[in-house]
Amino acid sequence: MHRRAYVASIGSLAVAGLAGCTALGDVGESVFGETDYDIGMSRNAFDPETYEATVGEPVVWKNTSGADHTVTAYENAIPEDAAYFATGDFETEADARDGWERATGTRGEFNPGETFEHTFEVPGTYHYVCIPHERGGMVGTVVVSDSASE
Repeated sequence: MHRRAYVASIGSLAVAGLAGCTALGDVGESVFGETDYDIGMSRNAFDPETYEATVGEPVVWKNTSGADHTVTAYENAIPEDAAYFATGDFETEADARDGWERATGTRGEFNPGETFEHTFEVPGTYHYVCIPHERGGMVGTVVVSDSASE
């Protein structure tokens, strides 16, 4: 009976040890240091705050914090011919802000662990914000170029 208890405890330790070896440093980070997103979030910041992309490249934000967030383009701070983008599929910044503040229908938030994706089709600089954390300085920028060599 002592041998079975010993073998069971060794097995439990091995499983716990392997679990520790596969634990990830950052949410979304694989064992090889790669992530399944481009821009993560802390409680009050986008990480990285500025991201460089190329035209036609999807950019993925992932809520890597414990709080609800939004990704909301500043409508007057994106290229003139660019498509507007916001979580909640709002068509304007005013609609996104109204949705968040009034909590009517969708608020545009995405929960911890969820992702939001947007493909940029126009080169230029895009500024965006997390509406509930704007006062805390949670703003970001995506700089989109025509090609990877620019």
